[in-house]
Amino acid sequence: MGNHTVNNRQHLTKIIPFVQTGEYYFKKGLKAYRKRDIYKAKKHLQRAIQIEPEDSMFQCQLAVVLTEIGEYTQSNRILLSIIEGIDHEMTECYYFIANNFAHLGLFQEAYKYANQYLDIDPDGEFAEDTEDLLDLLSIETDFVEEEVELQDELIVKQEKAREYLEAGELEKAIYLLKEIIEQYPDFWSAYNNLALAYFYSGEVKKAADILEDVLDKNPGNLHALCNMLVFLYYQRKNKKVKELTKRLESIHPILVEHRYKLGATFGLIGRYDLSYKWLRHLHKQGFQGDETFYYWLSHSAYFTDRIEQAKSAWARVLEENPDKKGSEPWAEGKSKNFNDILDKWLQGDFIEERLYGLYLLSKTNKSILKEDLEGLELHATLEQEFAEYICQISRVRKKDHSPEYIKNGYMTADMLCQFNKNNEHTAEGLYLTWFMIFDQAVIRSYSMGNCTAWAAATEYIWGKYQLSPSSQKEIAYKYGISQATITKYVKLVKELLQ
Repeated sequence: MGNHTVNNRQHLTKIIPFVQTGEYYFKKGLKAYRKRDIYKAKKHLQRAIQIEPEDSMFQCQLAVVLTEIGEYTQSNRILLSIIEGIDHEMTECYYFIANNFAHLGLFQEAYKYANQYLDIDPDGEFAEDTEDLLDLLSIETDFVEEEVELQDELIVKQEKAREYLEAGELEKAIYLLKEIIEQYPDFWSAYNNLALAYFYSGEVKKAADILEDVLDKNPGNLHALCNMLVFLYYQRKNKKVKELTKRLESIHPILVEHRYKLGATFGLIGRYDLSYKWLRHLHKQGFQGDETFYYWLSHSAYFTDRIEQAKSAWARVLEENPDKKGSEPWAEGKSKNFNDILDKWLQGDFIEERLYGLYLLSKTNKSILKEDLEGLELHATLEQEFAEYICQISRVRKKDHSPEYIKNGYMTADMLCQFNKNNEHTAEGLYLTWFMIFDQAVIRSYSMGNCTAWAAATEYIWGKYQLSPSSQKEIAYKYGISQATITKYVKLVKELLQ
């Protein structure tokens, strides 16, 4: 008997690394939930669902956890997906949905789902809780039923418009927000979201006009002021950015929502001192924010030299979204003075400096509009074409009519980036060398098709002027091309640089 037990243990020891199934993470999630470690519970349950996405129990438990942390809308999305696509017999979902709607203040929707639960499962596990909820709803809604329906309709539409915005479905968002404004002309939140939708779709003037209209009718609208600051920042209207920042700096809002908005906005424009002031204040008061809140708290803490607080906040970001790993504020290449660096190159005296500035701008992970570049002096046709190209690729347009030499010039810079990721301190000189070569190659109508060879030859020539030059053979091996090819392109580069 004893030997049988030992053998079993040995067998289990061998298979444990391979049985971390959805059930394994589900149990870890439940354990964390019972200990009231809600965010850890959420992480484990999300992992369980990644492994077994069709398990309705895993999905339902995650929805319950999301309710605990106030993510009522996301919880309802999961619950509705269970009823509609995974397990329509999981009747408790109706009660949980009703509960979430009650938290959101959507009493009519709460009534509907609570009654659906009692109709389907009158003796169910949550029948008594549902009746209590209905009693509570009857106390809360002692005003005219028609007004409740109108309020519910407004909130549901606004939430749907927000979903469209987050998903990048801008035309749908614009249509719905216009409909809301027509029905509720004093609902300022819809105007602010409509301005964002227009801004994201490239219609900057329409966006600005809407905000100006809001501020004309409702001068103290903080969301409109913050959105206007962001628009000005991305249009690089530095003087107006400073003026509006100074105005917002003197505001001391009472509402948590407004303090959060200020903190996130200041972080986005690089005023990390002001961002940290508001976000840290909320955090000390016990505010449990979402991923975005901790993202900006981490950045503002890091760039104001509060390293440990930055790391602590970033840990919360990763709990919410593990895919963010590698984009922490201390990641390679990030700088609190990035905008100053960008301005330096975009306003450079030489074409290679301005081309390098445009290339850097294209790597800022934001949609670049033509209006963003209006203040720049783009002297040569090459610069104008390069600027047009980065506007197109930043907005992921399917049709791109840029000349092939522009695409190849950009791709060669990407090649240099790819092969020199760990060469942060010397990369600037390497890029400037390439854009100098690129300018001359276009002027002399050289073929730009072999981007790898141009990149390799550029690095070789640039390296000759450094303290540790590499041989042509070493560079050819690094880039995966023949020695004959690099010899040919090194000769071309030398001709161009003369």
